[in-house]
Amino acid sequence: MTKIGIIRCEKNETTCPLTGCLTCLHQKKQAFSSYDDPEIIGVFTCRCPGDTIENMAKILKAKGAEAIHIPTCLFSSKTDGKWFLEPGGFCADIDELTDRINKATGLPCVKGTAHLPEGYTPAV
Repeated sequence: MTKIGIIRCEKNETTCPLTGCLTCLHQKKQAFSSYDDPEIIGVFTCRCPGDTIENMAKILKAKGAEAIHIPTCLFSSKTDGKWFLEPGGFCADIDELTDRINKATGLPCVKGTAHLPEGYTPAV
């Protein structure tokens, strides 16, 4: 069983209940397909400019997280019902933030949950 933490964005916390992310996790699909038995350990909401993201990641690790996932909407966008890497998602600093999470925790920080853009494979 792999314990997963998710850090989402404040920009869509009132419009997205993470249904797609959590469904994919429980069904081992999309960005969670490489795990034998993924389990959600916790969810945090990052607030711009991301000053507390390392602390959130450390708390998730302390609660047992073995990997941290960043929802797809932070780095890709939806147009006409399809998801694309360009022009990007809610977070312009996503690469910096994922690096900071990894350095602070030593855990893999994976860009992607559900709705992966065509041809995109998350690095675990």
